[in-house]
This record gives sequence, structure tokens and C-alpha cells, in this order.
Amino acid sequence: MRNFSPLLLFSLLVAALAALPVASVGLNLLAGGTGDTWSHLVQTVLGDYVVNSLLLCLGVTLGTALLGVSTAWLTAMHEFPGRRVFEWALVLPMAVPAYVMAYLYTDLLQFVGPVQTWLRDTFDWTRADYWFPDVRTLGGAVGMFVFVLYPYVYLLARNAFLERASGMLEAARTLGVGPWPAFFRISLPLARPAIAAGVALALMETLADYGTVAYFGVDTFTTGIYRAWFSLGDRTAAAQLSAVLLGFVILLVLLERSSRGRARYHNTTGRNRPMPGQRLHGAWALLAFLACLLPLFMGFLLPAGLLLRMALLEGDAQFGSRFLTLAGNSFTLAGLTAVLAVCLALLLAYGARLSKTILAQGLNRLVGLGYAVPGAVIAVGVLIPVTRLDTWLAGLWTGWFGSNPGLLFTGGIAALIYAYLVRFLAVALQTVDSSLGKITPSMDDAARSLGLGQAATLGRVHVPILRGSLFTAALLVFVDVMKELPATLVMRPFNFDTLATQTYTLASDERLAEASTAALAIVAVGLLPLIALSRQIANSRKQ
Repeated sequence: MRNFSPLLLFSLLVAALAALPVASVGLNLLAGGTGDTWSHLVQTVLGDYVVNSLLLCLGVTLGTALLGVSTAWLTAMHEFPGRRVFEWALVLPMAVPAYVMAYLYTDLLQFVGPVQTWLRDTFDWTRADYWFPDVRTLGGAVGMFVFVLYPYVYLLARNAFLERASGMLEAARTLGVGPWPAFFRISLPLARPAIAAGVALALMETLADYGTVAYFGVDTFTTGIYRAWFSLGDRTAAAQLSAVLLGFVILLVLLERSSRGRARYHNTTGRNRPMPGQRLHGAWALLAFLACLLPLFMGFLLPAGLLLRMALLEGDAQFGSRFLTLAGNSFTLAGLTAVLAVCLALLLAYGARLSKTILAQGLNRLVGLGYAVPGAVIAVGVLIPVTRLDTWLAGLWTGWFGSNPGLLFTGGIAALIYAYLVRFLAVALQTVDSSLGKITPSMDDAARSLGLGQAATLGRVHVPILRGSLFTAALLVFVDVMKELPATLVMRPFNFDTLATQTYTLASDERLAEASTAALAIVAVGLLPLIALSRQIANSRKQ
């Protein structure tokens, strides 16, 4: 076959391994859900899981859409003091994990925290003299997710506002249409797919979270999975809850697709040059400044400042050899996963480029679906087949050599890295594939005419050109693994902690000062790709 490539078989193998955890979770639905644990969950807490998850999704949808669209519209289409800083700084909250945000705001706003203590000391109040909202509630969890996840909507909406139909806006202005009618009738409808995609990403992160909802005592599917696995010891019930959660994620994607109906969002004008921003003055400029400052302050400046203050002033008893061990574990897991993810992504993307078949593209899309699956679901889906593989291998080993080798994969980091790859390979694949697609096929033809084979062309032609993209992909995967909590909590080897698990454990024990250094390290690492992204945003429009 002309388009056949051995890499197509490799893609098929990787796709099968990536789909195995999800298939494992789905097959557990065939267990019937009639076990005692499942019946107990249905009768007691399953309704709470559904209601709380739906309310979280509703709150995050409204909040991220409001903050993301408003800040994107202000920074993309207007001029006001601080706009050049806000346009790149508004992505910084993505560096703060939601569970770290939850710990910090709880410490800040609780009854014995500095805010309420200052109120009582200043106004000579007692507990009965005033009312203060409790942050450790469902509403508080929504707030944490909104301030951390709105950059997904901001990035995509801002890009849509900058690129789509500037000619239409100019035509609207010549017809006397004001800024607000033009926004609601032209810009917002055209940006709808980008906004919906950003909200969908935020919702997937919300459904995948464990640290925030567990710390706030909000029962969701993720906390239920963890409880069924560790507290009740029923992996079948955990897998069934995972399947329901996976159904939620699939439903989100299908609803977004179907909501478009037959609507189309094509840009029918070629006049897409950047438009000069409308200059705001007086009160409008002040309002725009405050509207952009609020999410940045609440989502990054205040949490980062609190962490830095704790680390420097209150001290961290865990800092020292213990911190170095945690950092070493985190960097080892993140580094190995990043290297493997980039290598696999490069081979998958190159294989699709060579075969040019629908099958190759479909396999890559199947691999890319892993990012939409919550970490807890992947962890359960990996542990079930890997544990069975370990049991089978142990039986063979015992039959051959008369001794039990124990768990070969489940007890080490191999299964954990496998789970990371299933979850985050899509990040590397999307980055590498988009960059590889920009390389003209004539370069392949030229290399072939010079006698280079497929492997030599990849190594001597494509890899040097893709060096920057490969580094970016590795960095993105590295940061995602550093922040990942649910899969790490479920699958980490015994007595093996990372910065993320240590932060969660100490904060859960109300030892936030001791968790500050680990949390600050996670935030600092998360800033690395955002710095590059911020530079790109700053140069996205000619000033």
C-alpha cells in the first residue's frame, strides 16, 4: 500500500493503550451495579454527587464565561491604563492549582483567619455581632474554580475577538451601530465557538478536581471514586462511579456540539487587519481597569503573595531534605512523562503525516481524548487491568520459580507514568501535530530525492525545525504532571509523596504554613509556560 507506514501500527498500539483505561471503566458497568456498595451509594450519596456536580458546572459556566469574555473584550478591543499589562497578566491564575487556592482562601477567611480577626479587633465585635460567608461551601468551591479557570475562556475569546471579522465591525460602525450593539450582535455570536470551547475546558477541569472539593467537603463524583476505592475497598463501585463521571464529560462535549445546530460561524470578509482599540476615558477607563484587576488579584496576586509570606515569615518545618525528596519525586515523574509524551507524540504525528489516511487521523484523535478524561477515572481504569496483569504474572512466576515476586507494575511508578501519559499525551500531540503541519511536504520530497529514508528525514530535517515546539510540548506536560493530584493520590507507590500530594496532606491537616513551600514550588513551575504564552499575547497585536 502506498500510504502504509510501520508507524501506523505503532499508532494503533498507542491508541489501544490510551483507550484501555476508559474501556476498563466502561466494562465495569456490565457488573450490573447490584453490589452492596453500589446499592448503598445509590440510596445515600449518589443523588448528592449528581446535584453537586451539576451545580458546580452551572456556577463555573456562568463565572468563567462572565470573567473570560469581559476581560477578553476589554483587552482586545479597548485602550485604557494598564491594558498592555493585563492582556498577558490575565493568564497567570492558570499557574495556581485550584486546591492550593482553596487552602489559601480558607486560611485567610476562616473565623480565626486574619480578615475576621481584624474585623473583630477593629470594630470590637463578637461572633454574634456580624455575619461572614463560609468559604468552605459549594459556592466557595465555584469561586475557586472560576478564578483559576477563567483564563481558558479569556485566551480563546480574546483570540476570536482579535481575528474574526474586523471588517464587519468597521462596517457596523459606518452604519451607526454603537459598541455595545456591535458586541452583542456581531462579535459575541462570532466568538461563540471559542467561548464554548473555553467553558468546556474549564468544566472538564472542574469535574476532574479532587483536592478542592474534598477540602471543602463537597461531595462530587471524584470524591466518591476516591472514597469507594480507599474507604470502602470496592474497586467495582469506584469504576462504576468513574463511568458515570465519564458520561458527564461526554455529555458536555455532545451538548456543546449539538447546541450549535445548523449555525455557522464563518468569517466571510477578508478584511481582518487589527483594529485600533477604542480609547476609554474617565469612569469607563477606571471601571475597565478594575474589571481586569479583580480576577488577576483574586486568582494570582493575592494567592501568590500569601504563599510567599507564609514561606518567608512563618517558615516551613518541612523545608530541607524532606522538600528536596518531594521535589525530586515530582521532577522525576514529570520529567520522565514529558520525555515519553514528546517522543510518542512526535512518532504519532509523523506517522499520520506519512500515511495520510483517515485511520491515522482517527487514531490520533482517539489518543487526544485522554485529556478530557478526569485523572481519577484514568487512575481507576489503569489500576484494574494493571493489577490483573500483575496477578497473572505473579502466578506464572510462582509456577516457574516457586516464589512470589509481588506486584511488578502496580507497586512502582510505571503504572503512574502510564496514567499520566493517557491523561496528558494529548497536550504534547496537539502541540507537535500543529507545528509539524506547518512544514511543507516539499521538504519531505527533497529529503527523499537526496536518499534519506523516513527515519533519517524525521531526525535530520523535521526534529531540528520542531525543536522549539518539542520543548514547549515537554514543558506543558511537565507542568500538568506537577499539578496533577487525583491520579497521583490513587496510584502513587507506598511511602512515595510528591509536592502536590504533600501540599494536599498538610493543608488537610491545617498545616498550611508547612505546605507553603511545596505549593509555591508548584506555582513557580506553572509560571514557566505562561511566561512564554504571555510574551506571545503581548506581541499578538501591533501597538
